[in-house]
This record gives sequence, structure tokens and C-alpha cells, in this order.
Amino acid sequence: MSEVKPRRRSLAAELTPDVREVLEILDKGKGEALVVLDMREVSGFTDFMVLCSGRSEPHVRALADAVQKQRRDQGSKPAHIEGRAEGTWILMDYFEIIVHVFTNQNREFYQLERLWRDAPLLEWKAEASPSA
Repeated sequence: MSEVKPRRRSLAAELTPDVREVLEILDKGKGEALVVLDMREVSGFTDFMVLCSGRSEPHVRALADAVQKQRRDQGSKPAHIEGRAEGTWILMDYFEIIVHVFTNQNREFYQLERLWRDAPLLEWKAEASPSA
């Protein structure tokens, strides 16, 4: 059986400033394997999902804390946060953006990129950042 891969598309021009901000925060915090799923065509509950891996539970918490702090400083509070205490998968729901920060083990286990494989995917790299 062949592996099903997510649809890859150039989303960089379509990303909102808020999505770019989240990606830049995670990139600055040395988040790994940053990707964005464009959920606009496949879901009614959010526009974009940002996925990121951290090297350890403290790193996952630090990445999530950095996103939450900077977004709060910009006047944006998440509607919901899950997983902060465990630190293996933290979900932050900002309505139009859902941010998932995982340990590598949990990201591999849950495979959200595979679950949402119908959503176009953008792999974020530092050079894709407008500030780079």
C-alpha cells in the first residue's frame, strides 16, 4: 500500500499576517518541522492549522508560551488551550488559526498531516519568512 501524502501548494502569498507572526515566533524559538495546513477548503472550523515540533516537553511549553505571550501582546487571546500541563501536545485555538505544538513522538503518533491530507500544505522555512 502506498503512503498518502498531503497536497503541497505554494501558500506563502496566501498566509495572513497573523499566521506569519505565529510561524515567525515558532521559528525564532527553534521549533522544528513547521508546516501550515490550509483548512479553508476542507473545514469550517478554522482557516489554517500551524503544526510544529519541540525537542522536549519543556521546549514544547516554551514554544507555546512564546506564541501565547506575543499574540496576547498584540491583543489576541486564544479561545481555548489544551495540553499545557502535559507538554506533549499543546493546542491553542485562535479561531482562524489553530496552533499545534508537539513532541516529536506525539506528532509522529497522531500524524495530523496525514489525517488532514486533503488540506494543501506549506512547509515553513526561515528563508520563506518576509523578515529573513
